[in-house]
Amino acid sequence: MQEYELKYGCNPNQKPARIFMKEGELPIKVLNGRAGYINFLDAFNGWQLVRELKKATGLPAATSFKHVSPAGAAVGQPLSDVEKKIYWVDDMDIEFTPLANAYIRARGADRMSSFGDFISLSDVCDKSTALVIKREVSDGVIAPGYTDEALEILRAKKNGNYCVIEIDPSYEPAPVERKDVFGITFEQGRNELHIDDDFFSNIVTENKELTEQAKIDLAISMITLKYTQSNSVCYVKGGQAIGIGAGQQSRIHCTRLAGSKADNWWLRQSPQVLGLQFVDGIRRADRDNTIDLYIGEDYMDVLAEGEWQKFFKVKPDVFTAEEKRAWLDRNTDVALGSDAFFPFGDNIERAHKSGVKYVAQPGGSVRDDHVIDTCNKYGMVMSFTGIRLFHH
Repeated sequence: MQEYELKYGCNPNQKPARIFMKEGELPIKVLNGRAGYINFLDAFNGWQLVRELKKATGLPAATSFKHVSPAGAAVGQPLSDVEKKIYWVDDMDIEFTPLANAYIRARGADRMSSFGDFISLSDVCDKSTALVIKREVSDGVIAPGYTDEALEILRAKKNGNYCVIEIDPSYEPAPVERKDVFGITFEQGRNELHIDDDFFSNIVTENKELTEQAKIDLAISMITLKYTQSNSVCYVKGGQAIGIGAGQQSRIHCTRLAGSKADNWWLRQSPQVLGLQFVDGIRRADRDNTIDLYIGEDYMDVLAEGEWQKFFKVKPDVFTAEEKRAWLDRNTDVALGSDAFFPFGDNIERAHKSGVKYVAQPGGSVRDDHVIDTCNKYGMVMSFTGIRLFHH
């Protein structure tokens, strides 16, 4: 197949629309459903991300994409009992494979943003992973293959219309890429930067102890940023992105946005949230939204008289600012990556509030000394990679 016709482009009025190869065959097969323009943008960016994560860490990887940026990304490390609960899989009586763990983490870290995602998997999709996908609201999935059981499960999703794409894992694109904007063709060499342990070897802070888990987490952060709309920063802990700030013009706004997402991920593990008693039959998306409101500033939207009864069996106590701060202070050893230099120490000050201990960024600001001093104040380990990772 040399071309694939799409229903429309970014929007329904943008017709005709297709993907095609000027030479050779498309490296994909659509096994079920019909993929759209944005679906393919998510799929191809996501596939590159998980392929690189697998190469960098040796672990199965998954990502959850929305509007051409990842909402989550993770590798297949084991889930704790608490993580199973906050990701809503503690009721599944199956053994989770490493690939299933990767997607549970990628989907679960920021469930609000991942709603209606497009999934990318580094490995052949197995039955365990397909059963997890079956429960979630999702537009489609791309993987290098599917077991017969997995394909049967996925084909039944969305009344038989769930998009399932298989990609040839041996496919390598041309070294030069092009795209048209306003009728004008842009051309550049592909960003083939390889991210591994050596990528973080230039440690510029007084603390130079970079653990093996921190190296994995920083690699996840930087590879995720490579496929995130700039400006962007990414917080990672325990093999998964826990907060991604994408597409902001100001870097401090990226850091704050991603930090607030990382904070919400940690707050969801607090006794106050784990103890919430939801009404029977509440939908997964409504449960996620209720938690998001409960731990935020608009908590009265779900705690006011006449409102809380819609969501809870028992009215929960207010999760006070002091209680939240005390719980957030228990979050440690978080890694933070940035696709370009931090221009001021305020980014580090904000990162510290979310438990960041390890930082990777290109360096090159005229205020690098100030940023380094701020890291030293908190005993952080910071690497200057010397490489910018803008993505547009």
